[in-house]
Amino acid sequence: MSDAIPQEPAAATADGPGPDFDTMTRDIADVPAVEVITTVAVHLMSAAAVNLGLAEGAADHKDLDEARKLITALAGLVTASATEVGSYHAAPLRDGLKSLQLAFHEASEVPDEPGRGPGEQYTGPLFG
Repeated sequence: MSDAIPQEPAAATADGPGPDFDTMTRDIADVPAVEVITTVAVHLMSAAAVNLGLAEGAADHKDLDEARKLITALAGLVTASATEVGSYHAAPLRDGLKSLQLAFHEASEVPDEPGRGPGEQYTGPLFG
């Protein structure tokens, strides 16, 4: 991952045009695709964990419907990008995905049928 600190785009003011989109475009072009993919995956994992009530103090934020959507999106991303990012990056993403799927199963009052849980249409049925 990059050590560069991302710069906030400048806000438009009465005196100036606002953000420099040419600079922003060049900056994102310098970020390797694997870094963008893994960053998005980590954000999806974090949001799913919060919605599963797994984060500290997140019991008030538990929302299994939202968690299902996030886990399904994560499963699609991880499955589709696995060959592109390589096993070094894909393996931990798959592990995190499986952990979230298992946590969803445990949190559900009425468990999904095998193959019907979040993301299982991409990963296959989840077993233990």
